[in-house]
Amino acid sequence: MSIDRRSEQFEKITRNRHKYPFKVLGPQWVKNQEEEKPTWQVVVYRPDADQVTLLLLEQNREYAMRPDHHLGIFVCEIEQVQRPNYLLRLQTIEGEKTIQDPYAYLVEEFSEFDAHLFHEGKHLKLYDKLGSHILEHEGVLGVLFSVWAPNAANVSVIGDFNGWDGRIHQMQLGKSGVWELFIPGLEVGVLYKFEIKNQEGHLYNKTDPNGFQQEVRPQTASVVSNLSTYAWDDQEWMLRRSQTNPLTEPISIYEVHLGSWQFGFSPSNTAQMSEEREIMELSREGNDAVVPLSYRALAEWLIPYVKVMGFTHIELMPITEYPFDGSWGYQVTGYFAATSRYGCPQDLMYFVDQCHQHGIGVILDWVPGHFAKDEHGLAFFDGTHLYEYEDSRKGEHLEWGTLVFDYGKPQVRNFLISSALFWFDKYHIDGIRVDAVASMLYLDYDREDGAWIANENGGREHTEAIQFLRQMNHTLFTEYPGILSIAEESTAWPLVTGPPDTGGLGFNLKWNMGWMHDTLQYCEMNPWFRQYHQNKLTFSLTYAFSENYILALSHDEVVHGKRHLLSKIPGDEWQQFATVRCLLIFMFTHPGKQTLFMGMELGQVHEWDVTQQLDWYLLEQTHHQQLQSFVADLNFFYRDQPSLYSQDFEDGGFEWIDCNDAQQSIISYIRRDSIRDRFLIIICNFTPEVHQQYRIGVPKLGIYQELFNSDDHIYGGSQVGNENWIVAEELSYHYQPYSLCLTLPPLAGIILQWVPEVDE
Repeated sequence: MSIDRRSEQFEKITRNRHKYPFKVLGPQWVKNQEEEKPTWQVVVYRPDADQVTLLLLEQNREYAMRPDHHLGIFVCEIEQVQRPNYLLRLQTIEGEKTIQDPYAYLVEEFSEFDAHLFHEGKHLKLYDKLGSHILEHEGVLGVLFSVWAPNAANVSVIGDFNGWDGRIHQMQLGKSGVWELFIPGLEVGVLYKFEIKNQEGHLYNKTDPNGFQQEVRPQTASVVSNLSTYAWDDQEWMLRRSQTNPLTEPISIYEVHLGSWQFGFSPSNTAQMSEEREIMELSREGNDAVVPLSYRALAEWLIPYVKVMGFTHIELMPITEYPFDGSWGYQVTGYFAATSRYGCPQDLMYFVDQCHQHGIGVILDWVPGHFAKDEHGLAFFDGTHLYEYEDSRKGEHLEWGTLVFDYGKPQVRNFLISSALFWFDKYHIDGIRVDAVASMLYLDYDREDGAWIANENGGREHTEAIQFLRQMNHTLFTEYPGILSIAEESTAWPLVTGPPDTGGLGFNLKWNMGWMHDTLQYCEMNPWFRQYHQNKLTFSLTYAFSENYILALSHDEVVHGKRHLLSKIPGDEWQQFATVRCLLIFMFTHPGKQTLFMGMELGQVHEWDVTQQLDWYLLEQTHHQQLQSFVADLNFFYRDQPSLYSQDFEDGGFEWIDCNDAQQSIISYIRRDSIRDRFLIIICNFTPEVHQQYRIGVPKLGIYQELFNSDDHIYGGSQVGNENWIVAEELSYHYQPYSLCLTLPPLAGIILQWVPEVDE
């Protein structure tokens, strides 16, 4: 290389403008023109060093490297054939230290094949290639850093190991805009970021988009983490899951915000016995701390609580790393990083592992519809709109203060799909609940006229996001059979749970927002006026089998002035608790799966506050204890009755007996098992009136037994019901061949079962 050419290259290095530093730094083969001897020239750029000494290991010799006129450049020549094996001894203001030269190891893990898959948007394990990974190269341990920043002029790794100085560890541009650098000697726990220089010379310090861990907020650095160190013990669960169709299984989900479930203390060890199982008591005694529980503490306390309450799954509100507590986790900066608020990645793995060992599935709220604008995150990542749409009419949610992913880029779709797969792969989760799907489907979502861009056909459908969702769901179910992919989708978009190859979006479950809004509005009415709004109860059955639905009473319904579930109900305290019990009977016997937000089982009164724990002290009051017991009993009853879940998505699993008794606000219906000739009859009375000799039609002659009654005194009810056996009469009613005369308790639901042993 000529002197002028070398000087130009050195100048680029010192100005952080070189995309290929390995062409300049480290050992470079040169030919000694005068003596024609084989020579290696070693070039080091350490602007933090006053002196640099090269320690040649094979010869046990030292070479004092000479400073170049470019400040921070040190050079020396070694006459030998073999590539030199050496260390560097640096003399800095902080003292002397010996290091391995990262530019002695050109590591290119992102291959041509990786680049091809990434360009096509089909690199399923992108997280194994990008980010930071512990690596042994040529017998040397260190960390390989890789990041996608195709439009950057220069990218450096900065961290606590180099004084956050972007001049020291400049990365090499490789295939498809991926920059890489192997830094020997680094270990798990190292803090780092990527310093990115754009074409205009502006610098951006960015958290690793593919990093596995970040500092606890408000700090924002990524943390080198090794996810392969945890030893899983959930093999039986994982095998059974892969062989099971979840749609024919009971699913009752407990939605939890980990940071506000409980602070710094746990349910006491005492337990109160009910007839069939223990209901855990919770006490404040001797607990003054206000620190949210860690993942491991949650494994100790949340899992037993959920198990004794009878829920089948825990849904975690987003735990992908996020900077602002007030976003509840829905404004994400780390799509591959579990939030450090509650511990390290292995702690979360332990939590999931323990859930599985106790028979509980784990669902993760996942947010591919938008991301946080925080300067350390994905926004304007490499000095361009890399992850988001450039035009704000398509790339920004003004009300949420977030940015929209550019689903038209295969690399961005790949990033998101790889993120979804990552949580199933590395953390063994059992499902994702995809947030704000409606905002992804419509280009004019929450936008005024003229503030959005039509699609290529002039319509409002977001065709690129639709393609992404279909690709994502197809990939998920191909890779992980037996899992759940749940859409939070609030519109009438067709075939949300339909297969992608027939025009559907490919989810296997969708939140039933219509049922939730209608039912809550109905229950919020004075019982006298409910007779005029019977359709609020019955309308959901006109579309119940058009999609695979989950009935959700979620966090969204107990914040921002909406009041908590119990507080929504009119009447005195007794009527409020009775109505909630009746509502839950209707919910758990309605076709579809169920989700209940934490605190509803306690009769929480105050609205949910992300900064406060649940009001566990309410359990000192009898009515709240009784509601908690009721929810547990209802969960276990539901799980024991295939009629309530095996045909949730088949119209043969449901039949109205009478949906028209609006004057008395009563509904009655049948739920059927998919295998045996077995069924349940449900009657819900949404008025505070007792009804004697209330006749309903039934399909079988014989004896019926009351299995469950929300008015039972153990739940705080008035103990009105039907004892012993109820004999069907040969009197046709409600288009059924036979009928029963029943006593209906006030504001209550009852569940009956036909006893086949005494059939005619």
